[in-house]
Amino acid sequence: MKKQLIIALAFSISAFSFAQKKELKSAEKAIKGNNFAEAKASLNQAKALMASMDEKNKAKYYYLLGQALYANGAGTNQDIDKALESLENVKGAYVAEVTELKQTMTNGILTKGNKAYEDKDFSSASKYFEHAYRTSTQDTLFLYYAAATAVNVQEFDRALKLYEELKQLGYTGIQKEYFATSVETGEEEVLDKNTRDLYVKAKSHIKPGERLTESKKAEIVKNVALIYVSNGDNEKALAAMKDARAESPDDINLLLSEANVHFKMGNKDEFKRLLELATKKDPNNAELQYNLGVIASESDDIEGAKKYYDKAIELDPSYINAYINMAALILNGEQALIEEMNGLGSSKKDDLRYDELREQRQNIYRSAIPYLDKALDINSKNINAAKTLMNIYSVLGETDKFKVIKEKVDAIEAGN
Repeated sequence: MKKQLIIALAFSISAFSFAQKKELKSAEKAIKGNNFAEAKASLNQAKALMASMDEKNKAKYYYLLGQALYANGAGTNQDIDKALESLENVKGAYVAEVTELKQTMTNGILTKGNKAYEDKDFSSASKYFEHAYRTSTQDTLFLYYAAATAVNVQEFDRALKLYEELKQLGYTGIQKEYFATSVETGEEEVLDKNTRDLYVKAKSHIKPGERLTESKKAEIVKNVALIYVSNGDNEKALAAMKDARAESPDDINLLLSEANVHFKMGNKDEFKRLLELATKKDPNNAELQYNLGVIASESDDIEGAKKYYDKAIELDPSYINAYINMAALILNGEQALIEEMNGLGSSKKDDLRYDELREQRQNIYRSAIPYLDKALDINSKNINAAKTLMNIYSVLGETDKFKVIKEKVDAIEAGN
């Protein structure tokens, strides 16, 4: 009886083995014919026999399932998730095939991701970039793209998860960049090393060189902190900044990011303190001077604000916002004059005072004109600067200048 039982059991195992191979072979054939629905059906039947599969057949099953789910790029994002999960289960056999499939998947997913990005479908692009990273985990740049594009559509929770993963990986984004100058255009071009070397050899490019790109660590930490602020978790935001600055105390971008978090939290004194610290570290930074001007203005420190705006203009004569804010700051001075003018009576003394105030008001307008003129020189389409200047000339009674600027305003509004 024991001998018969053993024989019967052996026949049973053999039958299972035959069924496994049959379903796997059917799935393999269906995949080759691009019939992925049929392949999934066969694999579903093979799954019922999983407990009796040997390691090689299990590896084949998971490999084929990954292929069927990916469906030569036709699979959904959910299918790709499942395909990647299946491929992670491939052990021993089919490792080379899985590597090749993942490379194919990476290329296809990136093509879709780039297309979605160009179409400004950042949510889909982010998911494709993440999938590209999952298929090629040595390419951490894809994970960075996934996080950055998630921020674009305010998918903050997802972006935070991706950024935290980047932090754990120690990602900096620093890469070696190869470049050369085009003989035809005279412009420097960034190229891959082989292409750069070929162009230089062909003499179409000169002055070859290489350099390291800037670290993205400060940007990542800043975005993590700002997401925490957006979620109302200010303490985590500041903790993220503190940790980052402890690691890179001389990183001006981290300092500015921390200042930005304090600004969003309404901590303007700390914001100003950090900006002043930043100006000591980077005294020739026009943007820092400009931001200090904004804070001084909001704190009613008018003279301080003017000093900072003037410094920003001195450092960067094309800093248009500094000119516009300076003009606005000057023009705000008329409000007190207008209130006093409106409160005067009709006596001779009041009339004399009215004339004095009107002259002061006109002087305010004249003081603002050079800044508005310069703003328009920098950007001739700035409608706010143009309209303000037009109104000033109208009040001053300078008819010719009013007509000239009005034509400019009309042209801007007409889109010319």
